[in-house]
Amino acid sequence: MKKPSGLSVYQTPANNRIPRALLWATVVAFAVRLVVVCFVYQGFLDPGRDHWEFAYETGKIARSILTGRGFSNPYWVDTGPTAEVAPVLPYLVACVMAIFGIYTKAAAVAVLTLNSLVSALTCVPIFSLAKKSFGLREARWAAWTWVFFPYAVYFSADSMWDHALSALFLTLLLLIALHLQSSTRLWAWAGFGFLWGLSALTSPVILGTLPFLAGWVCWRLQRQERNWRLPAATAGLVLLLVLAPWMIRNYQTFHRAIFLKDTLPMVFLDGNYGNKLHWWDGSRDPCGNPAELAEFQALGEQAFMAEKWREAFDVLRGNPGTFVWRSVRRVVYMWTGYWSFRLEYLREEPFDPLNIVLCTAFTFLAIMGLSKAYRKIPDIATPYALVLLVYPLVYYITHSDMAYRHPVDPEIVVLASYAVVSWLRQREPVVHGE
Repeated sequence: MKKPSGLSVYQTPANNRIPRALLWATVVAFAVRLVVVCFVYQGFLDPGRDHWEFAYETGKIARSILTGRGFSNPYWVDTGPTAEVAPVLPYLVACVMAIFGIYTKAAAVAVLTLNSLVSALTCVPIFSLAKKSFGLREARWAAWTWVFFPYAVYFSADSMWDHALSALFLTLLLLIALHLQSSTRLWAWAGFGFLWGLSALTSPVILGTLPFLAGWVCWRLQRQERNWRLPAATAGLVLLLVLAPWMIRNYQTFHRAIFLKDTLPMVFLDGNYGNKLHWWDGSRDPCGNPAELAEFQALGEQAFMAEKWREAFDVLRGNPGTFVWRSVRRVVYMWTGYWSFRLEYLREEPFDPLNIVLCTAFTFLAIMGLSKAYRKIPDIATPYALVLLVYPLVYYITHSDMAYRHPVDPEIVVLASYAVVSWLRQREPVVHGE
């Protein structure tokens, strides 16, 4: 009996349940990360600099929230209200501390476990994204690759920052964008706007992809002669409603407009001032220089950041060629892991040679997958390309870190899996007579 046209093997009603491969991948991913947590959690309990290793600025702000001082004091001294960090993660860590205690062993394990769970659950949108884009076999490969993907394990089980959560949000946004290219349902677009807002309040860098990804969706609807203006306006309105309370808080606190964060000049100097050996230089950063911290405390956050803006412009005016050259190096570093082979540098970063092999290999496979997708299904390949091209731009001009690439790692894994599965299919023997 001939199967109805347009219905693939993996789209049958029987498969409306959670696929067993996805369920097992998620469970195993969580278990793998928990094993790592057991070995690393004690490193976050160092009491030095008032438990600075416990989530850094986020941990300090979380403690201030719990002790009644509000969203303030991002360092180990009192410095007052802050906009250095977006609000979602500090409030999440504050919730954990409220249950398990401030800077306790239980709190450290809980934060790392929560990060690990977020990373494991990212298997779900990765599977769905790969399946919707390329097929079931690619989806299985992508999900299981994520289970053991070294960056996914490290930046969740051994990190108290927003890397894992940002990776989950950005993957969900891309998945929803693929769905909305054929939908004008207002509730779906409202959810799209809400997720953009939540993502921006977690990691504002994600918001940079909004005009490109949403613009692509609207262009797709326009080609189908469907009304995209009302859905897009709905998403935009919900986004503004989600962001408004934080922006109002910033204005009332600092008496000036601060969009989401105020650290751009400082992170620019971290990557472009002073030491050229490393991709990060903390000589103009309060967390890396006691004199800068004293100045931060004396001037207050906004006056300090204004001074950093002046220094940043001085760097640009005085060394434009150096800035361009370091920006090129940051692009290379982001996609290959290579910064330097100097012995002095490798003593600080002993795992870089291994990282270069891993990072370059996945970048190469992802490019192969994207290239093949553009030849066969360009309408699917375009949003992947937009995310990969646009998301890292701010890090090219400030400073790079493998952690900053992690939010696009799910897309890299999906495209790499597509490349590998396509190659395996080409290698499969042809059975004649069937």
